[in-house]
Amino acid sequence: MSTPAPFDPARIPAGQFIGGAYVDGHGPEDVVVSSPATGDVVATYASANDDDVAAAVDAAARAYPEWSAATPGERSAALYALARRFDEIADDLAAAETLQTGKSIRMSTEFDVPGTIDNTDFFAGAARNLEGKASGNYSGGHASSIRREPLGVIGSIAPWNYPLQMAAWKILPAIAAGNTIVLKPAEITPFTSLMFAQAAKDAGLPDGVVNVINGPGATTGQRLVADPGVAMTSFTGSTAVGKQIAATAAATVKRVHLELGGKAPFVVFDDADLEAAIRGAVAGSIINGGQDCTAATRAYVHESRFEEFTEGVAALMRKVVIGDPTDPATDLGALSSAAHRDKVAAMVDRARAAGANVLCGGRAPERNGFYYEPTLLTGLAQDAEAVQDEIFGPVLVALPFSDDDEAIRLANDTPYGLAASAWTRDIYRAERASAEIQAGCVWINDHISIISEMPHGGYKASGYGKDMSTYSFDEYTQVKHVMRDLTGEARRDWHSTVFSA
Repeated sequence: MSTPAPFDPARIPAGQFIGGAYVDGHGPEDVVVSSPATGDVVATYASANDDDVAAAVDAAARAYPEWSAATPGERSAALYALARRFDEIADDLAAAETLQTGKSIRMSTEFDVPGTIDNTDFFAGAARNLEGKASGNYSGGHASSIRREPLGVIGSIAPWNYPLQMAAWKILPAIAAGNTIVLKPAEITPFTSLMFAQAAKDAGLPDGVVNVINGPGATTGQRLVADPGVAMTSFTGSTAVGKQIAATAAATVKRVHLELGGKAPFVVFDDADLEAAIRGAVAGSIINGGQDCTAATRAYVHESRFEEFTEGVAALMRKVVIGDPTDPATDLGALSSAAHRDKVAAMVDRARAAGANVLCGGRAPERNGFYYEPTLLTGLAQDAEAVQDEIFGPVLVALPFSDDDEAIRLANDTPYGLAASAWTRDIYRAERASAEIQAGCVWINDHISIISEMPHGGYKASGYGKDMSTYSFDEYTQVKHVMRDLTGEARRDWHSTVFSA
């Protein structure tokens, strides 16, 4: 992709997309979208009220009979058409993503948009491969088979760190399986979710299959989760909010898929390729401004390599170019909001007060916008806040370990379990780490790489259920057992449990 022209938010006329059209919300408060790079307000929309949410759910419900009855081949063709539409508007998607998030344009053009297109192509193929257990005769006189059937209307809530890709991760498996969907993006980053819905219409998907509502999570999101017409809720965000969503969903006994927080360990053994580990640690900790649940956040390094590793990481972090996200030369753009930048800064300040050594960064640069420098902390105890809790910024904490047992124990010593990596040349050590580290994904000699064919989801407080891959269909389908009599006989052996003669 070339460097795209700036995106004009005026091209998005309203903050809701319901039943195949942009519509204004009727909520009591406005949704304000600002540029994190400058702090300037770039768009204002009326939020959705209860009636708007109900209208979106109703539009999805009306579209469901036709869409769920479409053949796998028909849904596949529609998704391939959607992927090609994304190809056509790729520059606009990238520019809009950078404007609303503050991430570098290279991140948008080289990761977010291509990843979304690839994910769409993948689910276009996967739509024709909704497999169940092979048919068979398990009781002698009967034949059994499995049907995978869609659930109905899906109500999904996506986060602000990867608005386009998270919209794709929510929408694509749901509609590929025959469901319809109402998506609520984060209210500060709605552009690319709305563009996704418009692209679906342009690609020929029936009106109401993809709907987008916009508003605060505490009101709009809560209303969507509680709606009895929603068969399933999928949420990506913090563990605290995930618990609230699970409790709300329980009232209507709806299925819940949660992808929550993370605090990924980055374990560097004494035989690791240290140059690769240093580069991987910096890239893995500052990608997307560190606003990534799988970002490298806790580096555990063998004590014999600790000083060399931390010196190398600090030196490389100092070379990272912070600047205008629309400039292709920028490595690290802005964080999502002033409030979030201040939260990151406060956590680093508390770590410093607790005795942390700040080997690099540790401050917000003096410039407009919501920026924070790449930061490396050492000297903290395992139970320190910065080691245990999500900072969600470009901050890496490094601690030494003495042997393999300690490394794995420390890696597992948080409530989270979304992702991890282990760096070693020893195949046996790598196999042990991949087996014993409690995380939904363990990378060996790499960190952060994802592919559409493989699942994404966590252990423990990082949630349950999977995004991407055909494993995600387990979240968005109902498994039905169909059993057929093969005998044609009126009398069955089991009838003796009911009839005495």
